[in-house]
Amino acid sequence: MSQSTGTIITVAPTGAEHAKNDVPNLPVTLAELVSTAQDCERVGAAMIHVHIRDDDGKPTLDLGRLKDTVAALRDQTNLIVQLSTGGAVTDPESDRLRVLDAMPDSASCTMGTVNFGDDVFLNRWEFIVELHKGMRDRGIVPEYEIFDLGQLATLHRLLDKHGPPAGGHVHVDLVMGVPGGMPGDVETLVSAMRLIPDGATFSATGIGRSTLPVMLASLSAGGHLRVGMEDTISYARGERVKDNAQLVARAAGLARIAQRPPLASVHVRELLGVKGEKGLADVAV
Repeated sequence: MSQSTGTIITVAPTGAEHAKNDVPNLPVTLAELVSTAQDCERVGAAMIHVHIRDDDGKPTLDLGRLKDTVAALRDQTNLIVQLSTGGAVTDPESDRLRVLDAMPDSASCTMGTVNFGDDVFLNRWEFIVELHKGMRDRGIVPEYEIFDLGQLATLHRLLDKHGPPAGGHVHVDLVMGVPGGMPGDVETLVSAMRLIPDGATFSATGIGRSTLPVMLASLSAGGHLRVGMEDTISYARGERVKDNAQLVARAAGLARIAQRPPLASVHVRELLGVKGEKGLADVAV
């Protein structure tokens, strides 16, 4: 695997699972999302993994809203904008593919079907291939989401049959601790590392109570981090998360302790092969 002396910190501020009524501090409007992104950038985030909501606070893949979101985040932050193509587990494949037409810097590409709590997150092989090719055609850098170890075999199959992604660099996010997916523990992370393609980088995401164990294990193994209220709404036992910036600040602090401080977005763009006007603007500064 490719090693780095710094740490990519991605924030996933909203997701599609939590309801605003249950989590009042969840950012669901565009203004809330932009404000959250700015706060998280200030304390160490370089990339934002985005789900959006409609006027009622429900998950949506409305293309107009997605385009407005990408434009606002690019205009008001230097973050790499990554859209989720997962959406909610009920979203049809056609809507998930249309996410790419919002032309983000990056997008998620999940490598297989997984039980997701009481639901099923469906990702057929043909759909995965279409996402991979669609991103490459548009110059959108994928982040290959891995919910179980067998999905890393699917990633090898995808790259062998259909070639490298846009940008040429393979970056993986290990999503650990989802009920129905791989557990969020050190042993599983080590097993995953043995299966990650040569030259690839990886981030790790710990869901719920696995947040801290996965974060510490990933840092010690040379990996990167994704944190945010999509993945946990608890900061400590009996303590709710104040906001997404609190989670990013903790990740940044631990990265510095590990002597792998947070990477600025300009360096993450170079590492992951993210191109575009924002990247050129960053280099010029």
